[in-house]
Amino acid sequence: MLNVNLKIAIKASIDAGVEIMKVYKSDFDVEYKSDASPLTIADKNANEVINSYLLKTDIPIISEENAQVDYNIRKNWKKCWIVDPLDGTKEFVKRNGEFTVNIALIENGKPLLGVIYVPASKELYYADVLQMKAFYLQLSSAEITIDDVEKKSKEIISTKANADEVKVVGSRSHMNQDTLDFVENLKIDHTKVEIVSKGSSLKFCLVAEGNADIYPRFAPTMEWDTAAGQAICEALGIKVISKETNDSLLYNKENLLNPWFLVSS
Repeated sequence: MLNVNLKIAIKASIDAGVEIMKVYKSDFDVEYKSDASPLTIADKNANEVINSYLLKTDIPIISEENAQVDYNIRKNWKKCWIVDPLDGTKEFVKRNGEFTVNIALIENGKPLLGVIYVPASKELYYADVLQMKAFYLQLSSAEITIDDVEKKSKEIISTKANADEVKVVGSRSHMNQDTLDFVENLKIDHTKVEIVSKGSSLKFCLVAEGNADIYPRFAPTMEWDTAAGQAICEALGIKVISKETNDSLLYNKENLLNPWFLVSS
């Protein structure tokens, strides 16, 4: 039986995906934020849909598209939602399909539940960290009921890596020299090192499914970029480790910017 909050997050992500695809199939304008990252009406519309679901839970929300609450208030939150209504806006603008809806529930800084939905392909990933279970479903229609989601989903079984071969997942839009140096160092201990490029939080999904072994992220990300992916990975025993603390990434920090991190089983 799925957790009630997980059901809400799944429904919110799928319905947000419907709004995203309406824009995706149209001629849309692109704005740019102060940090030069793109923003479209799809981000805003998806955020409104997600807020309409999550506000009913009476759990506060941290979303990329919401006004950020001062830390003096946030630090007293035991639980909160962390949301990216459209992760991979650069991929959305390029129309390559590699963008996601990310929703995570956090308790005391740690992911409890996570949902990643891929609107272009109607693929759904979700996890309950306390239950140590993660699931995948290829939807035939976005009109699916939560009961059918639960019945039709398949549990993700994390596969063991081949010690001689390593697949490294890299960002479609943010590959840099530090990451390339990391890959070169892997070649010392492994006979074959392959780079697999992917956009948005789908990088976490590749590692979760065993289609990649390591995801090094040595470039800026925000908490909403990683919380849902971390929940899915941690439910499978895959670690998301901060390069600053050598421990798991934490959430609802004073600064919502993540340190560099490494995802690996």
